[in-house]
Order: sequence, then C-alpha cells, then structure tokens
Amino acid sequence: MNVIFRKVSVVRQAFVLNQALTLCRATPSIQHPVWDCVNIRQHRSKPTNGIGSWRYLVPRAPRKKKKEGKKMKPIVEATDTSYGSLNVTVSGYDMTLVEYYSQHIHNLCNLLSIKVLECYALPTKTTEVMLMQEKGTKMYVDCILKTHKRVVQLSSLNTTLCPILMEVVLKNQPEGIQLSMKEHTKEDFQARFKARPELEGLLAQITY
Repeated sequence: MNVIFRKVSVVRQAFVLNQALTLCRATPSIQHPVWDCVNIRQHRSKPTNGIGSWRYLVPRAPRKKKKEGKKMKPIVEATDTSYGSLNVTVSGYDMTLVEYYSQHIHNLCNLLSIKVLECYALPTKTTEVMLMQEKGTKMYVDCILKTHKRVVQLSSLNTTLCPILMEVVLKNQPEGIQLSMKEHTKEDFQARFKARPELEGLLAQITY
C-alpha cells in the first residue's frame, strides 16, 4: 500500500509541475530591474525636516564688491632734492619696439632703485596719409599709421640720478622711437581713457 501511495503522490507532483510550467509559458513574466525600486522615493510626500541638508554647515562666501572706476593716485610734489611724479612717455609706430623699450626703462629704474608707480599704455591713435592725384583733385588713402604709446610713471626721482638715467636711456634709444619726460598732471590721467563723444553728448543733454 505504501508503494502504491508513493507512486500516486509522485504522479500528482509531476502533474502539478506540468500545469505550473504551462501557465508560466502562457503568461510571460514582467521582470522589474532592481534599480527601479531604488530610484523610487517612498518618502516623497513626507516632510524631511531638514534631514540630509548640508549647505547651512558651509559658511557663506562674501559678496563681491562692484568694481569701481580707476581712481587717480595723489600727485607727489617736488622737493629741493627730488622731482615729483614724472611721466616717461615712449611712442612709435612699431609696437614691439615701443613695448621692449618701455620694459628696458622699467628694468633700469629697478636697478637704480628708482620708484616706479605704474607702467601703462595709452590709447592707440591712427593717422591716415592722404595723397592727391597728379591730374585731378581727388585724394585717396595711401597708408594708415598707428601710433603706440607706453608710459612709465616715476615717483620722487633724485636730482642726482636724473641725468644718469636720461643719459643711459638716450644712448639705448632705438630708431623711430620718440621719448619725452614731463610732470604728471590730471590731463595725463584723463588721456588714459578713450573718448566717448556719444556718451558725452547724452550727458550734456541731461545736464542742460
């Protein structure tokens, strides 16, 4: 009897397994990847009360101040033993020569322990060279010349060092380069900025 009962139970198990396999083949299973469950936030509708926030732990960076316009430095007055604020202006048509010569003057002042306030460039000026035809009155542009300027501003130049400085600078002056030295004024400071006639006209209309 036991043997018969065992055979019947094995037959039933095989029948049940066959039915399960047929059902699985008939209805394809939809498999959800594991990461889908991870991405779903179950607590989206629940308040977090600041849990996980970290920005309040980092100190706030100070606000950047607005850049103000270039202000004029105070002019150094001349004394009995030294000059005040002096501008050594280098100008020429070749920008490389002007740049290297102004660097040479700057390095020479550093060697002689002469205080250099700043070294800056002035706006480039363009000049059109016009020619007239031999038989006619029309003029045409032959070439355009660009004048480049660099300024080395000195402060409290000693009167005994000034002739030595000028002698060395003039001996090393390249061809086609013009050199001038004068006292610094407010007009020289204003010359650093490009003129804007349209803006000046609007400001004049507002004031009037």
